[in-house]
Amino acid sequence: MATLIAAQPVTQVAATDLVRDLDLTDDEVQCLLDLAGKVKRTPAKFARALAGKYLALLFEKPSLRTRLTFELSIKQLGGDSVVSEGPVDGREPLKDVARNLERWVQGIVARTFSQSTIEELAQWSSAPVINALSDLYHPCQALADVFTLRERFGELRGLKLAFVGDGNNVAHSLMLTALRLGVDFAISTPEGYAPNAEIVAQAEGLAAVSGARLQVTHDPAKAVAGASAVYTDVWTSMGKEKESAKRRKQFASHQVNGGLMALARHDAVFMHCLPAKRGEEVTDAVIESGQSIVFDQAENRLHAQKALLLMMLR
Repeated sequence: MATLIAAQPVTQVAATDLVRDLDLTDDEVQCLLDLAGKVKRTPAKFARALAGKYLALLFEKPSLRTRLTFELSIKQLGGDSVVSEGPVDGREPLKDVARNLERWVQGIVARTFSQSTIEELAQWSSAPVINALSDLYHPCQALADVFTLRERFGELRGLKLAFVGDGNNVAHSLMLTALRLGVDFAISTPEGYAPNAEIVAQAEGLAAVSGARLQVTHDPAKAVAGASAVYTDVWTSMGKEKESAKRRKQFASHQVNGGLMALARHDAVFMHCLPAKRGEEVTDAVIESGQSIVFDQAENRLHAQKALLLMMLR
């Protein structure tokens, strides 16, 4: 392992945990994107990088992409993982869960309903904690997405990413990550579904530094105009299923269809974190079109998370 890492230098992150997107510095995000590219091109060179490392994967929510790409990332880097499904603090206090896990594993990956669960795990665990989705953030998705955009367009600075739909966890992480990298970010939501005001304020600060532009609107046509990428997500996130019928009516004007895509750049791509409700937030024609890069995004979850693990597990 020492010989391999000497041959393939990996920048270590200053933060102990990835609880929220801004736990990584701008330089660390750039390093992660570069490293993800190297891992994707030459996976065999990193095949033993995490030999002897074990991670706990805690999943309160169902998962296909997040769970499988983390399991595969760890195994393909030479490590291994154990999975726990269901409430993280169902039988004992979180602080006890965290202090048990830190004695057994070298890292914790948690996909939870509440951001506070991630934060408390990180507070009590000496092992690094990675946010694999909470109600406020989805940093691993955003990292894979900007990697996918850079792969597609070559450069990130100067692109415009338009998010259409619910101001949810994916929108928050994309907003923070895109703006700090110089990508203009526009978001359109129905009235009452705007992104978290505190996160928007943070995003405005990032935009002021990077020179990127932030646009928050309720008009999807304005958000998508001239966009390099049009992104959407399900209208009803996990845990809010009782609102599905109400949201279908309120979000109808925010469907991504051929007409909306026509307002973007001629070479614009369509993005979705998946799973998609075809016929609701996006038409089948758009998601199956040549503009769609949703499965590139899904693949790149694997490579971006490998890079993250290499940087966090010293």
